[in-house]
Formats: sequence, C-alpha cells, structure tokens
Amino acid sequence: MAAEVSVPVIVPLDPGDLEGGFVRMMGRFHLSGTLTGDPEADAYLRRDANAVLLGLLYDQRVRAEFAFTGPIRLRDRLGHLDLCRIAAMPLAELQRLFAEKPAVHRFTNRMAELTQAVARHLCTHYDGQAAQLWADGASLTEIQRRVGKLPGFGEDKLRKLPYVLHYFGHRDFSRELGRR
Repeated sequence: MAAEVSVPVIVPLDPGDLEGGFVRMMGRFHLSGTLTGDPEADAYLRRDANAVLLGLLYDQRVRAEFAFTGPIRLRDRLGHLDLCRIAAMPLAELQRLFAEKPAVHRFTNRMAELTQAVARHLCTHYDGQAAQLWADGASLTEIQRRVGKLPGFGEDKLRKLPYVLHYFGHRDFSRELGRR
C-alpha cells in the first residue's frame, strides 16, 4: 500500500491567458488535490527543484502530466537526479536511458541533449541546483531572465514558470500574479 501523501495548501492563481496542459493540471489540483494525477509524483516534484525544472523543459509536444513525470522516470533509471553527474555522462548513454520504455519523453534524443545542456549550465553557474535560480527571493522578472538563459526555455515556458513553481510549492507567486 502506498504511503499517504499530504496535499499542501496552494493559493489559487488565475492563469490569465495561459492555456494548455499545465492549466488543466492546475484545475485538477483544485478539484482533486493532485497536479499530475499521481500524489506520490506530485510530492517528489515538490521536494526536488531539479525535477520541476526538467518537467517544465519536457512540457512540449507531450501531455503535461507525462512531461512532469519524465524526471521521475529518468531518476529511477539513473538512481539519482544529480545534474552534475548527468552533465558529465556520455550523451549516448543518456539517450539510451531516455528511450527505454516508457520513454522519458517522446523526442528522446533531443530531450536528452537539452537535459544535458541544462545540467551543464546549472553545474557551471548554480552548483547543479535549480533551486538557486529562484530561492534567493529574486523577483519574477529576474527569475525568468535566469531561466531564459537555459537551453530549451523560450517565452512559452517562461510564462508557465511562475505557475509551475507556485503549484509545486517552490515559490509563492500569488502576490505577483494575483489571486483568483
């Protein structure tokens, strides 16, 4: 039997003109208390900032819930989600792990490349810790600027970023984005 997972209290945010899978996940959270549909996966994503950032990276051309659980599949295959170790591993090995069934992402080779590029950037500039992008209390604009320097993070992902961080409990953006 799975351990009971507590659901945090999250201030609802109005997604404004944001649409797509993460907006659907936000709605599910307010109805059933889970973003991904898996309370244990949600709990892991709340604990691991690296997983949340990679989930956002993977949120393209696949169902959002699949994207956000991709880092968990990767962690299970690697035995860790240490970005500095991922940055240093042979790309071909990472691509092989991405492709194992069920795949980490639909576009296994490209997402493995982007994962490694993000990991390298974070190891070089943030000690391999995604939380350092936002944990210092920086403004949303500054956090978006920092994340925008990462490979694979364009305008659409930067618009989703505050909602992802907010709903997975890494930063409360209710004041900056307004309450529903």
